[in-house]
Amino acid sequence: MTVSARAPLDPLGTADAVTRRRRLRSVTPVPWRRPLALTGLAVIGAWVVVAIFAPLIAPDNPLAQKFTILAGPSAANWFGTDELGRDVFSRVLFGARITLPLAVILIVSAMIIGAVLGGIAGFFGGWVDNMIMRLADLVFAFPGIILALAIAAALGPQLRNAVIAVVFVSWPSYARLVRSLVLSARSAQYVVASRLLGSSGLRVLFVDIRPNAAGPVLVLAALDIGNAVLLLSGLSFLGLGAQPPTAEWGAMVAEGAQNFNDWWVGLFPGLAILTVVLAFNFIGDSLRDMLDPRTARAVRI
Repeated sequence: MTVSARAPLDPLGTADAVTRRRRLRSVTPVPWRRPLALTGLAVIGAWVVVAIFAPLIAPDNPLAQKFTILAGPSAANWFGTDELGRDVFSRVLFGARITLPLAVILIVSAMIIGAVLGGIAGFFGGWVDNMIMRLADLVFAFPGIILALAIAAALGPQLRNAVIAVVFVSWPSYARLVRSLVLSARSAQYVVASRLLGSSGLRVLFVDIRPNAAGPVLVLAALDIGNAVLLLSGLSFLGLGAQPPTAEWGAMVAEGAQNFNDWWVGLFPGLAILTVVLAFNFIGDSLRDMLDPRTARAVRI
């Protein structure tokens, strides 16, 4: 007597459930599968709107000294007032107009300088590579914040000089990254074919290799914007960046440190810095996952 083989029962419909989940993921846009990226974009988008429309959103002039000194948060002053009777809420909103554009400008500047120097070093090699990389090593030999402090102090306590200092300590990271990418791509078949067709070295570097190196550089830039915000705020906190009466987040946190018992003076600009840094880190992490073939495939499945 033979017993016929029977397929195992699936009372919960596991196979059908898996199929339905795959179909749902196939029709779901990829961005909606990354909640951290959406959260970061939403936060940065909100701060961009605040920076653009701060004169319309802010209830008062950030420099007006017309309120009670060091008054706590209330219906009249949502974030309280500082030691000069200025509305902290209005100053936080106007601070976005300084911190966000400067952070983006200095990261773009550092990215361009570092990418160009790193690409030249990796493609041409020899003494050019040694000279550029030794300069990068010299910058890396000092802690970033210490070197930025020294440069800003030498140039003078101004916001422009603080930006120059942060750019100077930021470009070597891009130079090393681009150099490693160029070294790995220099022997690729498409590069060799382009050289055999008569393309110049600069054309191969900026036309053939640049698109393949753009992804990791953009990821590093997205992550570095948060660090740039911290560095700029740190320099302003130490008196080497924005000068009074400018409404800048780092300088406002420094005012709060001088009035430690009046917690609202430094808390709210500190929370603004926290949200911006976290948002850019979320975006950078999500970009890295999307541009990494292994994690990108895991999201698409």
